[in-house]
Amino acid sequence: MRKLLLFVVLILTAFTIQAQETEKDTTKVWTKKGNMSLLLSQSAYNRQWLGDGTSNVAGNFGLNYDFNYKKGDVVWDNKFILAYGLSKIKGNENTAKTDDRLELNSLWGKKAKAKNWYYSMYFNFKSQMDVGLDKNNQVISHFFSPAYFQFRPGFLWKKDNNASINIAPAAGKLILVHKHFTDLGSSFGVLQGDNTRFEFGASVSAYYKFVALTNVTIENRLNLYSNYLEDPQNVDIDYQMNVVMKINKYLSANVALQTIYDDNAIKGVQVREVFGLGVNYGF
Repeated sequence: MRKLLLFVVLILTAFTIQAQETEKDTTKVWTKKGNMSLLLSQSAYNRQWLGDGTSNVAGNFGLNYDFNYKKGDVVWDNKFILAYGLSKIKGNENTAKTDDRLELNSLWGKKAKAKNWYYSMYFNFKSQMDVGLDKNNQVISHFFSPAYFQFRPGFLWKKDNNASINIAPAAGKLILVHKHFTDLGSSFGVLQGDNTRFEFGASVSAYYKFVALTNVTIENRLNLYSNYLEDPQNVDIDYQMNVVMKINKYLSANVALQTIYDDNAIKGVQVREVFGLGVNYGF
C-alpha cells in the first residue's frame, strides 16, 4: 500500500508540473493554482528525561489544487484535495495514520439576472486511500469504503474565486461501504446487511479565503446538510480550515483543522488538527 501511495504522489506531482507548463499556452478562461506541502516532525527523549515522553516521528503530505473556468456567463470551479500522514512511536511496531483524505469538489454556475448570483450544479466526492484501524487494530475502513457522493442543483452567490456560497434545497447524498463492514451491524450510517445509504435533503456550502497577515493565508470551507427523510433537525457539519504561513518560497508552517458532526456515523463531534513545519511549493 505504501508503494502505491508513493506512485500516486509521483503521478500527481508530474500532473501538476505538466499543468503548470500547459497553462502558459491557454487563455485566461482557465485559472489554475495549487499548493503541495510535506510536513515533518520529530521528538526524541533519553532515559533520564524527567518530564516523561515517547520518541516519535511523523510526516504529512498534502496537495490542494484548484482549476477554475470562467467564460461569459458561465463559471466552473473545481478543487482537488489529497492528504496523507503517518506517525511512528518508539516501541510500537505499527505506524498510525494522522491524515487520509481524497476529495473532489466541482461547482458549475450560469449567471442569473441578480448581481453575483448563478444557477448552479454541485458535485462532491470524498473517500480515503489507506486502511483505517480502531483501537484494537481491527480494520474499520479502507479505500472507497466509505465513499461519499453529493449531487445538488441550487443557487450560487460568488463574489470572486475567494468567496462564495452555494444553496441547494434539493440535494442527494449517497454513502457506499463494503458489505463486510455491515455484516454485524451498521457502519458509517449504512444499515446492517446493506452497502449503500441514500439521503435527500438541503445543503449549504460556503468558501472563504483571505490574507490575514503578510504571507499568512487562511482558507475556510463549510458544508451543512439536513436529511429530509430522517431527523432533519440533526444537521451534518463539515468545517475545514487550512492556514499557510510562508517563511520563504519553499518553507512554510501549516495548520489544518477539520471538525465533523454526523450523527449517522458517530454520536459526537470529530476534530482533527495537524500542525507542522515543512517544505511548501505553490504552483
